[in-house]
Amino acid sequence: MLSHEELVSLVNKEPPLVEQMIDPEIQIQPNGIELTLARVEVHEGSGAIAFDNAERKLPSTKNMDFDHEGWLHLPKGSYKIMFNEIVNIPKNIAAIAKPRSSLLRCGATVETAVWDAGYSGRSESLLVVFNENGFRLKKNARVLQLLFFRLGEEVQDGYSGVYQNENV
Repeated sequence: MLSHEELVSLVNKEPPLVEQMIDPEIQIQPNGIELTLARVEVHEGSGAIAFDNAERKLPSTKNMDFDHEGWLHLPKGSYKIMFNEIVNIPKNIAAIAKPRSSLLRCGATVETAVWDAGYSGRSESLLVVFNENGFRLKKNARVLQLLFFRLGEEVQDGYSGVYQNENV
């Protein structure tokens, strides 16, 4: 796992490992980089996946509006969230994310996929509220920590899926 010093060095390179951070001094932690909440969407339909991506169907979503103070009250359920930051992962690094412990203590979590070597873009994740009383979330909240791991060797072909450079 990359250390704070390695993360700072990679954030200051071109392209930066993570760009458009609100406050790198706060977001770069001893063992990862915290990503912040840009928006929350609610699913409005069902989706489908199969072995062949040709049969993939993503559900439609609807943006949820923050109140005049920047808060959302989320009832128990699942939500698609988008981050403020853009991640640019070199071909010798991969990343996984974990929810912030404060989120867990509130009865909510973030589910994520692996950030593959070579991926670049503004990522989305799944926010799940388990708390029967719901959960309040403010725009730009730090919701997860992205942990970066150096690979044994650089991959030949990095990520090149449909989500590459999405929402940038």
